[in-house]
Amino acid sequence: MTPRKRLMGVGATLLAGSLVLSACGGGDTGETEGDSEAIITVGSGEPQNGLIPAMTNEVFGGLVVRNIFSGLVYYDENGAVQNEVAESIESDDNVTWTITIEDGWTFTDGTPVTAQSFVDAWNWGAYGPNAANLTYFYEPIEGYDEVQIPVDKDGEPTGEDPEAETMSGLEVVSDTEFVVTLKQPESDFPVRLGYAAFFPVPESFMDDPEAFGESPVSNGPYTMTEWEHDSAITIEANPDYAGDRVPENGGIEFLAYTDEDSQYNDLLANNLDIVTNVPASAFATFEDELGDRAVNQPAAVTQVINVPEYVEDFQGEAGLLRRQAISMAIDREGITETVYDGARTPARDFTNPVIAGWSEDIPGSEFTEYNPEEAAALWQEAEDMDPLGDDFTLFIASNADSDHQSWIDPACNTIRQALEIECEFDQYPVFDEFLDARDNREIKGVFRGGWQADYPAMSNFLSPIYGKNAGSNDMDYVSEDFEAKMKEGNAAETPEEATELYKEAQEILFQDMPGIPLWYYNTTAGYAETVDNVAFGWDSDPILYQVTKSE
Repeated sequence: MTPRKRLMGVGATLLAGSLVLSACGGGDTGETEGDSEAIITVGSGEPQNGLIPAMTNEVFGGLVVRNIFSGLVYYDENGAVQNEVAESIESDDNVTWTITIEDGWTFTDGTPVTAQSFVDAWNWGAYGPNAANLTYFYEPIEGYDEVQIPVDKDGEPTGEDPEAETMSGLEVVSDTEFVVTLKQPESDFPVRLGYAAFFPVPESFMDDPEAFGESPVSNGPYTMTEWEHDSAITIEANPDYAGDRVPENGGIEFLAYTDEDSQYNDLLANNLDIVTNVPASAFATFEDELGDRAVNQPAAVTQVINVPEYVEDFQGEAGLLRRQAISMAIDREGITETVYDGARTPARDFTNPVIAGWSEDIPGSEFTEYNPEEAAALWQEAEDMDPLGDDFTLFIASNADSDHQSWIDPACNTIRQALEIECEFDQYPVFDEFLDARDNREIKGVFRGGWQADYPAMSNFLSPIYGKNAGSNDMDYVSEDFEAKMKEGNAAETPEEATELYKEAQEILFQDMPGIPLWYYNTTAGYAETVDNVAFGWDSDPILYQVTKSE
């Protein structure tokens, strides 16, 4: 087998109590049989960072973190919220939340999981100097602003320390109870608490977070036993796990691949148990080749092209016209049919049809329609205003160790034909190198963005990506109107009211086009003859704890 492979950059809301999504299972989930000590192998890749929950916002690290940690709640196969460490999460006003945790949970170092374990983890993640990738998720908590690095009127750091080291909105009442005070009513706050940003950490984490990231002490269904970088991560069943997701296998080995074809071929040869993403080259054949072991179901994953605000070519009025032109020059229907054999659906908004509230009629969604004549007219209007010249080349950046060339090439073809400009795949050899270039603001054109839902709600496809200073706002997009509309939506008293406000927020995004929606994913995955009880959830993740080896 070929070690090291990548899929996409990650990135999931709905309102509390209404989270039943439509994803269907991909495998047999009946009575479990087989070797309960067996190790299940899963095709994966090298995480970008150490395995610290508040630092992990990409798919490879995310799949490991979600299996070795347990939060207050978790999301089941259909996206419904289930209590895990939490005994209750209660509020009378959606501002002050009293959280009671179950007694008896421990970390893998034997120390107890307490209310302090959550409060410490959230404070560390929010504290500006720690530069955690998921900091934005704590923004609704009272006192968040005081733990950020002070900036001047231009947004540059002043060199001063934050006003406080911890958020005033977190109060430990006892070992099993803490209170969270938010800045404003947030009716879907409990829904978010199954995401990695809200996982607990043990006291030892604070001694050396970097070392912890290499060898995390966790409290979930599995515990990590080995990380051989660029090759494999092994996790084993946690005998002290206190929740409902009890492993039916001995553990999981996440194998890093450099390309998805090799990974898929290993699966066909029964040398690999599970692939989470079938390569585009096998889309037309994998359901025949795998039969009942093929998975093809809607998932809360959306692909976009992101437009960095720091690239001068896309700034100002002319830059906006170019964003609109590029969007209308891409033949989404043709690419999803010819490249993905219908396993992708052309996008009409910034969220996803799996999430309640989705709409294909957001004002501005006409810019997602393939219209080469209108695209050419928009591009020419921009050229008349601020010319780039005939030798301009549009670069679309992505990693080359997954099958993204298969769609970038045809997208570039339709862009060339419509706009009469050059278009090239700006390749980065491996996923983490692409992410580093993106994070360091080194992208010279536009770049691919894939968003796998963190939690099942519309807002999770909006604020974490397009919110000011949000962890995945790698475009540096800022819109005060968007911020205000999202704040209105988050504070809405009913799910229906919130949905309408989130639609209005998307209308603002279409007016600015910080991202160009491409298509919605199906989970296209599969498993070998070697395993049973394989199913994939609403978010496209395999439900690993219930997988068994075939007898």
